Amino acid sequence: MSTTPQTELWRRAAQTRQATALAHPNIAFIKYWGNQNDNLRLPANPSLSMNLASLHAITTVQFDDSRPADSLTINGQPVTGPGLARVSTSLDLIRAEAGLKLPAQVTSASNFPVGSGIASSAAAFAALAVAGAAAAGLPASGSSLSRLARRGSGSASRSVPAGYCEWLTGSDETSVATSIAPPEHWDLRDVVVVVSQAHKAVGSTGGHSLAATSSLQAARVAGAADRLAACKAALLARDLPAMGAVIEEDAVIMHGVMMSSRPPLYYWTPETMAIIQATQQWRADGLPVYFTIDAGPNVHLICDAAHAAQVEAAARQIAGVQRVLVSGPGGAARLIDR
Repeated sequence: MSTTPQTELWRRAAQTRQATALAHPNIAFIKYWGNQNDNLRLPANPSLSMNLASLHAITTVQFDDSRPADSLTINGQPVTGPGLARVSTSLDLIRAEAGLKLPAQVTSASNFPVGSGIASSAAAFAALAVAGAAAAGLPASGSSLSRLARRGSGSASRSVPAGYCEWLTGSDETSVATSIAPPEHWDLRDVVVVVSQAHKAVGSTGGHSLAATSSLQAARVAGAADRLAACKAALLARDLPAMGAVIEEDAVIMHGVMMSSRPPLYYWTPETMAIIQATQQWRADGLPVYFTIDAGPNVHLICDAAHAAQVEAAARQIAGVQRVLVSGPGGAARLIDR
């Protein structure tokens, strides 16, 4: 019986107790902010996103009984403290399912700025879930991998399936992301305008726990399902103006919650606001482009592939822009051969 390359890599990983996985970050069109259950990372509302093909995290997990404890290296730097503890907690879930008691060596690297609002945790924990599960000998089940990734970073659940993904609220077993359309469904571009590469003072995990302190959060959550339905319909119909209006509204509402939480989170900078205003002007001048912003100051400009070069060139002219990254829709998290 023939096997696929992924099947062979999973088989080899189980034998060697070592695997390497690649996963993409995603840009949320309908945002995840706040949890029903912080420990299980069950989201307050469903969300919708696109994986980013040009950006990735690559993570290797090796279970090794000669090691005294788990270790973690990110972009060549050893990590201890809360960062290592968070990875060990994810590995503990994998070890419990697999009946393993082995420590692991984890190395991870990303080709884009981490901790600055470009979903680096989503990519890293999706890759960790896939590599860890394979090295532990667990089956290659998409829903199980999405669930494991979610426990490390909520948005990571959406980086496991391919293309355009929807993450449902659900219970611990059913709160997983599924692909609603493959990458080739729509040749969109995310032009990521980077105005800061600094690590956020308050990360998304801390921010989620503050969401309920905002008097705006209940209204945001109450309207999220309708915004998701409208965004999903527009995405499936490849209707950029309809989708763009919804994603801009959803992003601004989320940041309104952040700014009105206690204590408030002000992720926007003057450069962020300048890009928003420029996007509105470009659109008034006939360039079809829409903005969205995750938990950080950097702005994601969504447009058709045909307009990406024009949007990129215009964004580079804005004062304070440090770099611009461009990506189309990406595939699923997967094992790679190292």
